[in-house]
Amino acid sequence: MENKDNKNSNMAITAKGLKFLLVGLVVIVAGYILMMGGGSKDPQVFNYAMFNFQRLVAAPVVIILGIVIEVVAIMGFFNDKEDK
Repeated sequence: MENKDNKNSNMAITAKGLKFLLVGLVVIVAGYILMMGGGSKDPQVFNYAMFNFQRLVAAPVVIILGIVIEVVAIMGFFNDKEDK
């Protein structure tokens, strides 16, 4: 007969998954930090710095990478040999 307490003590997310969640959150925040800036102090002057590679390509790619890390952490696609 199985121990019912052992069955209920398993959490939906493991310690490794929680670490992945935190890493994904840091990566997403880093993407938003990359997207900051490019404004102009004078509203009458147009600043082309907002159309550079960092804001148009790098930041969205970093944010999408963070979201992928979050999905992997939630779905648990990795093998957690510690629990077995």
